[in-house]
Amino acid sequence: MDAAVPALADLFPDGDFRLHLTLRRGEPRDFFAPRASRTDVLAERAHWIEQDQARYTALTEAGLPLLHELASMAGAWGMPNLVDVVGLGRAFDCDVLMLSRDEAGEFRLRGGALCFPTGWALEEKLGLTLDEIHGVVPGLNPALGSPIRQFLGRLKPGLAYLRDNWGLAATDELNLHPARAIPTPVPPVSLDCLWLRVEHQALVALPQTGGIVFGIRIALHRLDHVAGTTAAAGLRKALVTMPTELAAYKRLDRIRADVARLLAPETSE
Repeated sequence: MDAAVPALADLFPDGDFRLHLTLRRGEPRDFFAPRASRTDVLAERAHWIEQDQARYTALTEAGLPLLHELASMAGAWGMPNLVDVVGLGRAFDCDVLMLSRDEAGEFRLRGGALCFPTGWALEEKLGLTLDEIHGVVPGLNPALGSPIRQFLGRLKPGLAYLRDNWGLAATDELNLHPARAIPTPVPPVSLDCLWLRVEHQALVALPQTGGIVFGIRIALHRLDHVAGTTAAAGLRKALVTMPTELAAYKRLDRIRADVARLLAPETSE
């Protein structure tokens, strides 16, 4: 298994659900450099960019120095020269976003390529601060806003800092842009029609500009394959104990009780 990817059970800390900023160290190249086995993902990224370039790629003027520095870094990994943000979207097999500080010291989203969003639109978040971006997530800013800002302010170049986020989806589609209006999970629940959607995330500091590169790589696990494993117990606990407002935001409120009931408590790992 990829060393940058944790075991599925490790996505769910012991105890009740909580928002947490658990990070582990990795190598930037190991996360961002495309894998030879993911040519299908690169082809799909190219498809969405060709269909609507402005929806899936964007860059502000303040993002240009970040793109140039990232291009230099990617060149050291043997990747093609990235002359623009469209090239970035085609070259990477993960989503790549770029942030830098404004005059007040707040990190703002300057651009990137987001072909496989989990229900949000790059064009709507461009230029916003992290607090503004995260403000729609119930409880996130009060719990993690200050720790995130402190961590980003101390981020050192040369390492990737990795974390993971998860949700449930009623499709194995990678692209869940809201404009596509793909249905969310609703009753009746069947585990073979639901997927654990995991965002493997990486944060890398850019030494020259002081910017930050944020990578997102999607992994999908069908729930009938998760049932009966060690991860199922952690997922069940998280679903049952997740705050009501957050469950509604993640669109799990109508199904979480049924999913928790259907996930067998026995383990096979």
